[in-house]
Amino acid sequence: MQIQISGLIICITTGTLTSNAKAKMRNIKLRGLFLIAILIILPGPQAYSNDKNVFFHEDFNDLSNWRPLYFPKVKEHTVYSVVKEKDRNYLKAESNASASGISLKKEFNVYEYPKVRWMWKISNVYKKGNAWKKSGDDYPLRIYFTFKYNPEKASFVQRIKYGLAKKIYGEYPPHSGLNYIWANRQYDESIFTSTYAKEERMVILQSGLNNSGKWMEQEVNIIEDYRKAFGFDPPHVASIVIMNDSDDTGESSVSYIDYMEVYR
Repeated sequence: MQIQISGLIICITTGTLTSNAKAKMRNIKLRGLFLIAILIILPGPQAYSNDKNVFFHEDFNDLSNWRPLYFPKVKEHTVYSVVKEKDRNYLKAESNASASGISLKKEFNVYEYPKVRWMWKISNVYKKGNAWKKSGDDYPLRIYFTFKYNPEKASFVQRIKYGLAKKIYGEYPPHSGLNYIWANRQYDESIFTSTYAKEERMVILQSGLNNSGKWMEQEVNIIEDYRKAFGFDPPHVASIVIMNDSDDTGESSVSYIDYMEVYR
């Protein structure tokens, strides 16, 4: 979720808004980068694994490593819970014309831990889902990496834009975002710009109904994919969001994640 100010997508933090900014917010649907700025700003726990090659491994025994993300003006929230089945636990995400996410309580250096793997499964895709339109910008599952803005490495124009955002909202917005998605149908391109924010790229890992109902394992290299998506190296610091959203299409789905691991 985002707000457009002078050509820059910026996120709201907990700071006090001016009356002028409030007026702009009334007619804009917030999406994508909103509140994800907060998860980057807030400190998280220490590293999760004793294995130096693994930053984080999650088997979803509970949700203690995650915090909820809710979006303004989205009244219905996706429900995230832990499902226990024999000797395994799964994250379950139930969406019904709703949108919300869960975010990891920790940021990490993508150059130290550039690889991520997980196993996911969906019940269905959205019939009205269309990645080219805001009205269809819903996915039964997405793994979303958001990258921290670094003023020391920013261009002159970026420093002006992000400096303005900081003056208004108290904190810098994220630099960019990389969404790994289970797309609702096939597309000619596997990487494209988000309909909501030019600072975000969508990367298709699965699409359509071919593998619906099946457990699919994914392995990605964040740095390599970021370079393909943006044409330059990513910022060093990133955070993770898991999301099942259907507020644009008004549809519903149930999706699962078996495990997730960030490693090198």
